[in-house]
Amino acid sequence: MPLPFLTADGVADEHEDEALPHDDHDRWRRPYRPGPCRVAIAALLLLLTAFMLLATMIIAFAGAWGGAVVCLAAALAVLGATLRLLLAGVWVSRTGLRHVAFFRTRSIPWSAVDGIRTVQQPVRWLGLPRTVQGQALTLSTHDGAAAPVLLTDHNADFLARGEAFERAADVVGAWAEEYRADEYAAVPA
Repeated sequence: MPLPFLTADGVADEHEDEALPHDDHDRWRRPYRPGPCRVAIAALLLLLTAFMLLATMIIAFAGAWGGAVVCLAAALAVLGATLRLLLAGVWVSRTGLRHVAFFRTRSIPWSAVDGIRTVQQPVRWLGLPRTVQGQALTLSTHDGAAAPVLLTDHNADFLARGEAFERAADVVGAWAEEYRADEYAAVPA
């Protein structure tokens, strides 16, 4: 990625047109950046994990091995929860769409996707039971199964970032259109 403000006289690097190593459509990628709420919560949980690991070390040096093991297990549980929180969201690849929630992951191939659209409906505020009126990116499948709401404008990634939600919804829709069209083009008539 060229950073013209780091080069002399704003001249871009000669490798500007080369694809980045992660520009592989077969790999799962999140088509948007995690929101500031999600990152702030994760940072606080990582700070808590650091303190718990420090406490584990102090307890182990004191010779209370049972307490150290319990404290280490609790720190690893908080670390695992933090990593899962950071992975939550919508991921796309050439093969399909993956909806990662805190406790569940669901992958849907593009061939099963009937459509993706943005609708006005009551949505959960930061995933809590409280609902507010907002926008949601929904998915419909050919078999008519109830698919989860993929994104909302009031989740941890898009709270108070309406434009970012619109861009993410457009990007997910563009991936769906491109790879659903590829699926239909591959089927002989």
